[in-house]
Amino acid sequence: MSARSKNLNSVFYAHSYHPIQAGSIDGTDVVPHDNAVFRAQLCSSIGLYDPFGDPKAIGDPYCTLFVARLSRLTTEDTLRKVMSKYGHVKNLRLVRDIVTGASRGYAFVEFETEREMRRAYMDAHHLIVDDCEIIVDYNRQQLMPGWIPRRLGGGLSGRKESGQLRFGGREKPFRAPLKPIPYEDLKKLGIPPPPEGRYMSRFQVPSPPRREREEDSHRRSSNDRNRTEDTCRSSVDIEEGHYKRSSSHRDDRSRGRSSSERSIHYHDKSSSEREHRHRSSTDAEKYSQKRKERDDRSSSEREDRYRSSTDATKHSRKRKERDDRSSFERKHRHRSSTDAEKHSRERKERDDRTHTREKHSRHSLHKD
Repeated sequence: MSARSKNLNSVFYAHSYHPIQAGSIDGTDVVPHDNAVFRAQLCSSIGLYDPFGDPKAIGDPYCTLFVARLSRLTTEDTLRKVMSKYGHVKNLRLVRDIVTGASRGYAFVEFETEREMRRAYMDAHHLIVDDCEIIVDYNRQQLMPGWIPRRLGGGLSGRKESGQLRFGGREKPFRAPLKPIPYEDLKKLGIPPPPEGRYMSRFQVPSPPRREREEDSHRRSSNDRNRTEDTCRSSVDIEEGHYKRSSSHRDDRSRGRSSSERSIHYHDKSSSEREHRHRSSTDAEKYSQKRKERDDRSSSEREDRYRSSTDATKHSRKRKERDDRSSFERKHRHRSSTDAEKHSRERKERDDRTHTREKHSRHSLHKD
């Protein structure tokens, strides 16, 4: 099987927002294909939109869930009751029209913890609320770099009848490109190219961005500080080593030390440095492998849940068909028994009539 045929059902997701790329089904467009994409590109290039300038967007963005495609009849109480199944709802904002006060069909739900938000992110997608199938996503307004909203020509997903689809999100990811990728044009526009060889399945759910912990930032800053100190120390050690080597070389010549001993000393030092580099690369590979195993395990669990729900649906359908068939058979048996009783009754009445007629004829003959 060729690599092109393998990528037919593969997808990938956008980590940063680019209006021209979002308007392409495979993320390889280099020119805007409609006026809305051109407007979004203009807003992005000259900085007309500030994602943190909305005074209504309050709360922790890492604990906030975006809920869309709500029914116009869904109220705050109904949505709060539905979302409370996944955790404690700290704040809920149903976006309404500023003139009529009617619901716009989307809301922002802030949970108490990030764990509860991720649980709702995994389980509440495509949930039925007031006869409408909702979609959920993380707060891309504040967490996705370069975000442009739908009202300015950006956004993600959309419906086909509107004619303004946007790709790269959870609902409509990018498809794997089947044509050559224009790397030079994408590089000029600052568009990240499709990830060759690192595509995902449609059953795999992209993980929302994680918060940078204080320990990690402190560790990263300490690592940077240690790295600079090691660099300074290594430069000092190099100078001292150069001086020591020259002095030791003079001492060796004076003491008659052999060159093989010096080479063994330098070889041991270089081998210890190589072991340290190998150990650090091995630790990084182990971490990436553990993360990959965790993602694979979560995707397999989601597939198992989907398969179990499908099996339950099939079992219920088969049970309903079996009940319908048994009820039909009972009706057929009842109808057949009723027909047999009716037939036997008619036959008995017919025999009685013939018997009465024969009796009457015999009586009349005897009288004559």
